Amino acid sequence: MSVELVRPILHATDWAIFAYFVALNSSYLVLILLAGLEFGRHLRRLPFAGQDDMFRSPLTLPVSVIVPAYNEGPGIVAAVQAMTALRYPKYEVVVVDDGSADNTFEQLRDHFDLVEIPRVVPGEVPYTSQVLSVHAARANPETLTVVRKTNGGKSDALNVGINLARHPLVCMVDADSVLDPDALLSVAKPFGDDPLRVAACGGVVRIANGCKVVGGRVVDVRMPRTWLVRVQVVEYLRAFLMGRTGWSRLGGLVVISGAFGIFRRDLVVKIGGMAHDTVGEDAELVVRLHHYLRERGEDYRVIFVAEPVSWSEAPSSLRVLGHQRRRWHRGIAEILSKHRRMVLNPRYGRIGLLALPYYVAFELAAPFIELAALVLVPLGLWADAINLDFAWRFALVAYGYGLLISLVSLFIDEVSFHRYPRWTDLLRGVLAAIIENFGYRQILALWQVSGAAHAWRGRPAVWGVMQREGFDTVPADSAELVGAGSSRPGDGV
Repeated sequence: MSVELVRPILHATDWAIFAYFVALNSSYLVLILLAGLEFGRHLRRLPFAGQDDMFRSPLTLPVSVIVPAYNEGPGIVAAVQAMTALRYPKYEVVVVDDGSADNTFEQLRDHFDLVEIPRVVPGEVPYTSQVLSVHAARANPETLTVVRKTNGGKSDALNVGINLARHPLVCMVDADSVLDPDALLSVAKPFGDDPLRVAACGGVVRIANGCKVVGGRVVDVRMPRTWLVRVQVVEYLRAFLMGRTGWSRLGGLVVISGAFGIFRRDLVVKIGGMAHDTVGEDAELVVRLHHYLRERGEDYRVIFVAEPVSWSEAPSSLRVLGHQRRRWHRGIAEILSKHRRMVLNPRYGRIGLLALPYYVAFELAAPFIELAALVLVPLGLWADAINLDFAWRFALVAYGYGLLISLVSLFIDEVSFHRYPRWTDLLRGVLAAIIENFGYRQILALWQVSGAAHAWRGRPAVWGVMQREGFDTVPADSAELVGAGSSRPGDGV
């Protein structure tokens, strides 16, 4: 085929990709601005939120916090300490050790003085592994339960925890997470405010790498030490905090992170618990919940709260990050395929007509379009199908506009929550937003395309190994030595 024949095709394709990036980044900007409006509303209502009344009220619904754990030895004690010290009137923590090959259980047994108890695991939701033993903390058996089982995956571990849960609300939290003291009050409060309609509520997840943890609580917030993790901080702010808050305001939230989300237990049991046929079990549960409630014409809400937060350890190496992002995008592909009849179906309201089509067009397809742009735009320049002015405009739309969105996210977060008290941390965030566009986005797109391709080809899911470094912990009796203004030697911008 001659260059003359290819030139108009390349010209049209490059303009179509240009229009795609305008639409993609504009949609992000709309969600972020909606999030900013929601944060303003939240902060105005905060003094009258009534969390103290909720804490004292005997009518506050009790919660079962379920923590699946696999090879979480370095950080499991700090995480469970935080969960057993939450400010909430009545709750239990159920840790499910999913056949860990490290010292996860030994750490818990030694620190919390666990004793084995005779307890039968019900079968309300299916699980495939074998429960080996059930343990309770000797000093407080009603608060902490630890289950040992053979390895069956995260969904299987969560289903065992759901079966053992004794309370009407179940909160699913990753084992590499540390919760703020009032996190459970905040994420459970919508159920008290609107008990007949709220079906699920998601909480925000922030990156704990580099923060100091004392007695299971984050006491000194800092940007992570490495640029790879700093870029992920910007991603989490833009996609998780801002994006999900915007979707919640639109009534179209379809993703609640497995790292921090709370659900009505009766609904989770009715829809069969966590699915075993996808690696995106957290988001799939939410989509299936929408499916179930829409099919029955129920009036319900699935919402998101922006604070307090769950602090989670992020991958600090490219290898581990690659496994994570392939898995995440594979999960999106599997979920959208599994629930494809909901897409553009008016029966499912704004979920079917707005949220799921958005995920098809702008979440699932985005890495494919980005990689295509990296090939087709230079090819268009070579074939003289586009000129240099178009290439510069394309770069401004695809990367400059994206950078603007990241900076707006950092600005709104700083104005609303001021989580990073040092100006040097904010500067690192700005620099990370710039660095993200040079290599990180491109390799991320490759990982995402690979993950989706594995899903469509039916290849076995591989979770990969997350090498936990643990939190930057300080003994509780040294808490007075850690202040908000403490510095870390040798940590430059």
